[in-house]
Amino acid sequence: MAFSDNSVRKSLIPSYLYTGRSSNLTTLDHHDKMDSSSQPSVFPSPSSTMSKKPFLVAAPKEGSGSGSGSGYKVEMYTPAFYAASTVGGILSCGLTHTAVTPLDLVKCNMQIDPAKYKSISSGFGVLLKEQGIRGFFRGWAPTLLGYSVQGACKYGFYEYFKKYYSDLAGPENAVKYKTLIYLAGSFSAEVIADVALCPFEAVKVRVQTQPGFARGLSDGLPKFVKAEGAAGLYKGIVPLWGRQIPYTMMKFASFETIVEQLYKHVIPTPKEQCSNTTQLGVSFAGGYLAGILCAVVSHPADNLVSFLNNAKGATVGDAVNKLGLWGLCTRGLPLRIFMIGTLTGAQWGIYDSFKVFVGLPTTGGAAPPAQK
Repeated sequence: MAFSDNSVRKSLIPSYLYTGRSSNLTTLDHHDKMDSSSQPSVFPSPSSTMSKKPFLVAAPKEGSGSGSGSGYKVEMYTPAFYAASTVGGILSCGLTHTAVTPLDLVKCNMQIDPAKYKSISSGFGVLLKEQGIRGFFRGWAPTLLGYSVQGACKYGFYEYFKKYYSDLAGPENAVKYKTLIYLAGSFSAEVIADVALCPFEAVKVRVQTQPGFARGLSDGLPKFVKAEGAAGLYKGIVPLWGRQIPYTMMKFASFETIVEQLYKHVIPTPKEQCSNTTQLGVSFAGGYLAGILCAVVSHPADNLVSFLNNAKGATVGDAVNKLGLWGLCTRGLPLRIFMIGTLTGAQWGIYDSFKVFVGLPTTGGAAPPAQK
């Protein structure tokens, strides 16, 4: 394994955040190796971090329990690491949201016009009869672009803020309050991500729920701006935050916790000895379970986003009067649970697959014993 000689390693967040093979996490110079029985400190002191050379975290493919990978190595918490996280986020969110466009289309129409789209099956039937097969993918362009930029910000900034808040908390508190760090990191990332997503989401909803409005993003965006002004693209930013921030906080914090518990109680083999296939399977399972929780906590705001973006001048009060509080919480929920569970599981699978490809370990794992 090659190591860089011209950069200085910064302090790390707890090793359980990126559990690789611990025996590969030693720092080497040209002549000496650490004794294989010793383990590096999870939180090295400032003086020791300045005196040691940077290391590369071993990908799961390295070691007895792993398969082959790309051969690339990305050093943790460098620009290359955050770039890899950003690209992984683009792939995981952009591709998956586009793939489930038909489900999203039916869900949005059920939320906007429950009298016409009474159920999932009848909703698909109505769309098929009125618009044909091609109608199921109406709005795919704003979906692809919008959720690609959102995914880039969501995952890239989550990795950044997770380390940033861990460094602020210090070694002991970073371990003790790891869940709060997950929540704070995902909150901060999603605030930024939704600013990028909001204009695309506004156009997407209008295209999907008003068939005669526009064919897609290229003609829908200028038509939307002409009708409501540029500020109209951000009319739904507050309910979008209300939907996406709880969703993302649940998505990341519950995923990290679920994966840790799966390795602790379900998987009979320690993570570092599991194959790539097993680790990525755990990522998908953890993501799917986290997605179910995400759908439930964010669904009322999702109904509001669809309602507000569908009609000019619509208010939250209008949505409550038309759908009722129970309708806000339940209208389209079964379909959204299926959609978000599948979506979130696939996102974590794609994201961690990309991390493995560039030489990084999969996300999450068993936490180390508490330091005395």
